[in-house]
Amino acid sequence: MPEPTEDATFRHEDWYGEELGDRHFVRCSFFHVDLTEATSQGAIFDGCTFGNVRFNASRHTDSAFTRCTFQRCNLFEAEFTGCKLVGSTFAQCDLRPLTVAGGDWSFVALPGADLRGVRITDVRMREVDLTGADLTGATVTGVDLSAAQLHSSRLSKADLRGSDLTALDPTVVERARAVIDAEQAVVIAQALGFEIR
Repeated sequence: MPEPTEDATFRHEDWYGEELGDRHFVRCSFFHVDLTEATSQGAIFDGCTFGNVRFNASRHTDSAFTRCTFQRCNLFEAEFTGCKLVGSTFAQCDLRPLTVAGGDWSFVALPGADLRGVRITDVRMREVDLTGADLTGATVTGVDLSAAQLHSSRLSKADLRGSDLTALDPTVVERARAVIDAEQAVVIAQALGFEIR
C-alpha cells in the first residue's frame, strides 16, 4: 500500500483516464478535477471532499470513499463495484445513470437525490438516507435497506426484489407499479398491521 497523501488540495487538475490504482488519500480536497474515465482498484479516499469533480464514465473496483463529501459532482455513467462508501454524503450531484454492484454504502446520505433509472444490486445500504430521493424506474435488487430513511421517496416502477424493505412505510412513499416479491409483500402487509394466515 502506498504512503497516504494527507491534507492536500487539488484544483483544476486534469486526471482524464488516469489509473489511480491503489492510491491512498486522507482528508484531501479535490475541486474542479476531471476524473472522466479514470479507474481505481483498491484506492482509498478517507474523509475527502470532492467539489465539482467529474467522475463521468469512471470505474472503481474494491475502492473506498469513506466519510467523503461529494458536492455538485457529475457521476454520469460511473460504476462502483465492491466499493465502500460508508458515511459519505452526496449533495447536488448528477447521479444518472449510475451503476453500483456489491460493496457497502451504509450510512450514506442521498437526500433528495435524482436516482431515476440507476442500477444498485447486492449492496449493503443500512441506515442510508434516501429521504425524498427519486428512484423511479430504478433497479434496487438484493440490497440491504434495513433502517433506511425512505420518507417521501419515489419508488414508482422500481424493481425492489430481494431487498430488505423492513424500514419501508408504504404509506409515505410513491410506490405505483413498484415490483416486489412474495416474501417482501408479507413483510409490508405485516408493517401495515395485517395478520398473515
